[in-house]
Amino acid sequence: MLSRLRDFPFVIFVVSLLGLWCSAQLGVLLRKKVRPVDDEERKDLATVEAATLTLLGLIIAFSFSMAIGRYDQRKNYEAEEANAIGTEYVRADLLQATEAERVHKLLKEYLRQRVAFYETRNERELQQIGTITDELEAELWSNIRSAAASQPTPPVALAGAGMNDVLNDRAYTQAAWWNRIPLAAWYLMISIALLCNLLLGYGANRSGAHLFLVLPLALSIAFLLISDLDSPRGGIIRVVPQNLQSLAASLQR
Repeated sequence: MLSRLRDFPFVIFVVSLLGLWCSAQLGVLLRKKVRPVDDEERKDLATVEAATLTLLGLIIAFSFSMAIGRYDQRKNYEAEEANAIGTEYVRADLLQATEAERVHKLLKEYLRQRVAFYETRNERELQQIGTITDELEAELWSNIRSAAASQPTPPVALAGAGMNDVLNDRAYTQAAWWNRIPLAAWYLMISIALLCNLLLGYGANRSGAHLFLVLPLALSIAFLLISDLDSPRGGIIRVVPQNLQSLAASLQR
C-alpha cells in the first residue's frame, strides 16, 4: 500500500497527520487508563523521548538527502539527454544527404516523445510514449547501421557513437526515475515517528488535544516534502524538461 501512497504526497500528508496525532492520543489514553507516569520515571522517560526524537531527526535528514540526490540525478540526466540529442542532430550532417534528412526527422520526433515522457502523468499515455520511443530508437539505429555499412568512414563512426549516447542516456534516465527511497526506509521512519508521538502523549503533563498537533504537523510536512521530491510524477516538485524544450524550439527554427 505504501508503495502506491508515496506517489501521492498530499495523501501521505493527511494520513501521516491523522496517524501521528492518534498515536499521541493513544499515549495519553495509556497514561490515564493503564499506567500513570511516576515522578521518578518522568526523567527517564524524557531521556528516552529525546533519544527517539534525535534518531527520528537523523532518519528524516538522511531520507531528505536521498530524495534531493535522486531529484538532482533526474535533472542532470534530462540535461544530458538534451545534449546527446542535440549533438547527434549536428553529427547527422556527416551522413549522406538523404540519410541525414531521415535521421533529422526521426530525431525531432524522438525529442518530442522525450519531452512528453517528462510531462505526462497518465500511465496509459506513458506506455504509448514508451512504445513509440522504442520504435523510433530501432529505426534510428537501423539508419545509422545502414549508413555505417555502406560508408565505413570515421565521420560516420562518429555519428554512430553519438547515436549510441542518445540511446544510453534514455536508459540512464529511466534507471534514475526508478531509483526511489527504499520502502524499508519509509517503514522505519514512520514507525519511529509513531513511537515518538506515543511517548510524547504518554509522558505529557497535560492532555489538551491541540497540544499534540505540533509535532505530528511538523513530521507530516517533512514526509510531504520527502515524498514529493522522491516521486518523479506525483506532487508539485517535478523535473521540467526545459533543456529538451529549448532544444526542440531551436530545431524548429
